[in-house]
Amino acid sequence: MPIRLLTIIGARPQFIKAAALSRAIKEHNQSVGNTCSCVEERILHTGQHYDANMSEIFFEELGIPKPYYRLQAGSGYHGEQTSKMIEGIEKVLLSDHFDGVLVYGDTNSTLAGALAASKLNIPVFHVEAGLRSYNMSMPEEINRILCDQVSSLLFAPTQVAIDNLAKEGLLASPAQFLKNKERKVILSGDVMYDNSLYFATLSEQKSAILSELSLQKGDFILATIHRANNTDNAERLSAIFEALLHISEFKTVVLPLHPRTRKQMEALLPVDVQNKVANASGLKIIPPASFLDMILLEKQASMVITDSGGVQKEAFFFEKPCLILRRETEWVEIVQAGAGMLVDADVQAIVDAYHLFEHKIVHFPPLFGDGKAATYIVRSIVDYLR
Repeated sequence: MPIRLLTIIGARPQFIKAAALSRAIKEHNQSVGNTCSCVEERILHTGQHYDANMSEIFFEELGIPKPYYRLQAGSGYHGEQTSKMIEGIEKVLLSDHFDGVLVYGDTNSTLAGALAASKLNIPVFHVEAGLRSYNMSMPEEINRILCDQVSSLLFAPTQVAIDNLAKEGLLASPAQFLKNKERKVILSGDVMYDNSLYFATLSEQKSAILSELSLQKGDFILATIHRANNTDNAERLSAIFEALLHISEFKTVVLPLHPRTRKQMEALLPVDVQNKVANASGLKIIPPASFLDMILLEKQASMVITDSGGVQKEAFFFEKPCLILRRETEWVEIVQAGAGMLVDADVQAIVDAYHLFEHKIVHFPPLFGDGKAATYIVRSIVDYLR
């Protein structure tokens, strides 16, 4: 019988990461033929992101197999949303046989999948293990830590992630799982680097976003804002927009806007700031970008301003300096390399960092593997289970 994996996804970054693993699984099956080492993948979509622009379009654009199971958990408080997911995932795991469960990153979908599977003694394979911001007020940090604790295979994207797991004792952990299987921590590289290499050329061929927005290569800045501590705090949100407005006087700023952020802008921004935003010719606010559009924007921007962990990395992959709208980052390698700067939601810090990076030579050392992380992950899972 083939190895059967349940892949659990629910938010935009997970759709993208899953694309790399789905490609690697397909390539693996072609190489092994019809043997017991063949991998059968079924995808469960929790429904954490349910807007079409943030969900369905990615399945079509990235070539991800359509979900076999859909939970439609929707939004809600963290406990409410996570409990719905755990209940739905558990029913799926009890109704069919799976040799392992693949989870990605740090969302509520990740935690729900890890808890449901581990309680049923089904191995959990955590892609993007070991990330730490050391800010326990972030739901993502709680999700990461708990998921790593119950996972059988921890796929760390960088050496810093390995070091974080070592500090927590997980490299030398005596933990044993079903059938006396021991936990393994593996330096795999980053599947998002795989994707960036794979889709960069495709985005040049298929995306028309630059012409649609009348943008010239290297002559604009890409910005994204989505984290709750920025979007739900009137003072922080206002400061970020004040900084973007200032920067847009020097260079066009393109801001693909999450639906929730747009709603919070209307509710929290002072009227005078809203008026400035509406009348700023250098600030282009657009709907959420598709993955290929986003890849092209990242590749052709001169700089990136973001509070997203994924966008920080993609900026690094495409060798763009990044202003990070947070007090800390789980991708400390980028800051240590001098390719990113923590500016929080401080107007002066954001503006100063922009002017600094406009004239600074930035280096981008190879930190995230060789672009074959997904292939290595699939082989490691097969070896572990067989």
